[in-house]
Amino acid sequence: MRCLAARVNYKTLIVICALFTLVMVLLWNRCSSDRAGPFPRSLAGPERRGAAASESDPARQQSEEASPQEQQKAPPVAGGFNSNKAPGLKYEEIDCLINDEHTVKGRREGNEVFLPFSWVEKYFEVYGKIAQYDGYDRFEFSHSYSKVYTQRAPYHPDGVFMSFEGYNVEVRDRVKCISGVEGVPLSTQWGPQGYFYPIQIAQYGLSHYSKNLTERPPHIEVYETAEEKDKTGRSVDWTVPKGCSLSTVSDKARFTSVKQFVAPENTEGVSLQLGNTRDFIISFDLKFVTNGSISVVLETTEKNQLFTVHYVSNTQLIAFKDRDIYYGIGPRTSWSTLTRDLVTDLRKGVGLSNTKAVKQTKIMPKRVVRLVAKGRGFLDNVTISATAHMAAFFAASNWLVRNQDERGGWPIMVTRKLGEGFKSLDPGWYSAMAQGQAISTLVRAYLLTKDHAFLSSALRATAPYKLPSEQRGVKAVFMNRHDWYEEYPTSPSSFVLNGFMYSLIGLYDLKETAGEKLGKEARVLYERGMESLKAMLPLYDTGSGTIYDLRHFMLGTAPNLARWDYHTTHINQLQLLSTIDESPIFKEFVKRWKSYLRGGRAKHN
Repeated sequence: MRCLAARVNYKTLIVICALFTLVMVLLWNRCSSDRAGPFPRSLAGPERRGAAASESDPARQQSEEASPQEQQKAPPVAGGFNSNKAPGLKYEEIDCLINDEHTVKGRREGNEVFLPFSWVEKYFEVYGKIAQYDGYDRFEFSHSYSKVYTQRAPYHPDGVFMSFEGYNVEVRDRVKCISGVEGVPLSTQWGPQGYFYPIQIAQYGLSHYSKNLTERPPHIEVYETAEEKDKTGRSVDWTVPKGCSLSTVSDKARFTSVKQFVAPENTEGVSLQLGNTRDFIISFDLKFVTNGSISVVLETTEKNQLFTVHYVSNTQLIAFKDRDIYYGIGPRTSWSTLTRDLVTDLRKGVGLSNTKAVKQTKIMPKRVVRLVAKGRGFLDNVTISATAHMAAFFAASNWLVRNQDERGGWPIMVTRKLGEGFKSLDPGWYSAMAQGQAISTLVRAYLLTKDHAFLSSALRATAPYKLPSEQRGVKAVFMNRHDWYEEYPTSPSSFVLNGFMYSLIGLYDLKETAGEKLGKEARVLYERGMESLKAMLPLYDTGSGTIYDLRHFMLGTAPNLARWDYHTTHINQLQLLSTIDESPIFKEFVKRWKSYLRGGRAKHN
């Protein structure tokens, strides 16, 4: 009996153990399922890891918040990367033999092989970056780095010039500064000494003209008008130290009151408190009786240090010492308006160097503290504004009128070597691109003011178009048949495409503005040039991009391929021309050349 009981207990124990094991297995599976449940299936693999990283990494969260595209949703991933595979899949390293020449390390997943993008980028000249969307990383790939601007409307000579409202000529590192005497950029493109480059000056004018048409009117703060009761109601806060004087006098020639100041150089000078933290374009009317200066004190982001920009009645270009920056503005012995961008003047001064490029600096003004006048002179209409686009535009337009020579051109006073095989251009050469963009600037100045000095200057500017480069003109002839206007009138001819199209746009502006009689010469030059462009445009198409010039044809060398920014310039120019000429060739080329930006290629045989 005892033996039977023992046998029963033994069997019962086995059953109990089996049931216990079964229950434990079921519970384990249930718990594992619960742990996996909160995560969506779409976050399996790399996306899942990216999301987890963003939750624990404050730097990534900050980056996402700062992104201008933070509200955009990432598009679904199509194909590639085997996204249906289980998470945690390990890639195998594999040697990749490139053209039987060298080896790079890649990764393999089954039959799929991945090459490092650092290698792909250099080999194929493509572009990519890691960006963050919705808390996880994704890789963004692009075939090119430059974009085409949408043509707003048919082009008109009084409208926006191409996409120049996006140009900021004065901030370029090859612009030494904005001259205090001339009010236009001084270029260091091909020489650290600095020179006036008419193309850059015209672009400076056209960009500000275009900005004026596309931006809202600026905020303007008036600080001094020399009137007894300021229109703004603000109290004018002048400080006049011992040995100095400040008075309000009537200027009969201007039919208004002005401020007269006397402040010897060895004094602190008379000062006007400004305290503007919003805007940084200062403007004032000025007339010196003796040598003097107008200085502007700026509080900056450089540990709140004070920097002073001095506008001095001499012809010195620019100087920088300690925290003082000096710009010569000429004698100013008759009334003139001085308008200066304090951000540009501060940064160009701090970044001053003896090389072609201005040194990069992070310094910025935070507050315009005060204006200080020294010497003897008169001051009126002190203002600070957000922008002063028309002042910059007319500075460029007036410079072009003053500096046009007797041959109708704007000589470029620096040696230019275009490349091996071309003779150097000695100082004094003309550029069809400079002539064209100068004409576009002058035409707009004439349309605004009806001042015939601007139109006359534009009409004289057609003279170099008619003369070959051997006679100091800009005309070349391709295959003894097609007239071409040279950006660089080299020997042999170079046939640069973008400069030629800019020269045509200038001729178009002039013929449309000057009328049938005065604009006849410009019309003939324009029509001949357009015929050449339509005939020669296919020569600049590589099947995957465009060509900058025709040196490969003229010199028998390798083609000079256009960078993507030049490629998009070609497209932008053709888009403009397609609105003033109905020939289908322009729209056809625009469509094809746009496709190259996305990796499109012409068909092979």
